[in-house]
Amino acid sequence: MKKLSLYLLFFISFINAQKFTSTELEIINQGDITTNLPIYQTVEDHQHQTLLNLSTDIDPLDKNTAILVNRMKASLQSTDGGVGIAAPQVGINRKVIWVQRFDKEGEPLEYFLNPVITWRSELQNLGPEGDLSIPNFYDQFYRSNVIQLEYVDLKGQKFTEMVEGFTAVIFQHEIDHLFGILISDKKQKEKGEVFIKVDVFKQSDVVGK
Repeated sequence: MKKLSLYLLFFISFINAQKFTSTELEIINQGDITTNLPIYQTVEDHQHQTLLNLSTDIDPLDKNTAILVNRMKASLQSTDGGVGIAAPQVGINRKVIWVQRFDKEGEPLEYFLNPVITWRSELQNLGPEGDLSIPNFYDQFYRSNVIQLEYVDLKGQKFTEMVEGFTAVIFQHEIDHLFGILISDKKQKEKGEVFIKVDVFKQSDVVGK
């Protein structure tokens, strides 16, 4: 009986952890919920701190999750050539990202909830990246050429897939955001590391442009 009670307690804690805070709900539902949300910038202290915070799992079945997903897409589409966005960039530290799929016909935008990279190749790309949240910052970064990804959709259905090339780079960039990792900090941590390099970037490709 005691063991059952502990399981029930853990289950209740998990469910509560998924619930949006009042602050998050205020951001998600501000103004016209069919429009884009402002993109946070590192030049603003409070916004910068949000970008540095860790993100937690999101409940795919919560109606507010769908609103957030749609507004994030609108935010990305409002940019000048952005190829991905993560929820912290609109002020919500939850695990949601949008990625442009250059590996699919028509190069569609797709959303991913609670994405996890479960495997990365040792083979690395070296290519240019910028960030929608970091004004006037571009540099060269190493990323794994191939990754294995797990995620869920708005119905709670789980998926696993392998992604490679430039699209894999975008996934890694956006998932870094969920861990509070910005490319401006990443550059410092990479100094002195050795990578196997492969070039998968087209001349015009810049992540987070």
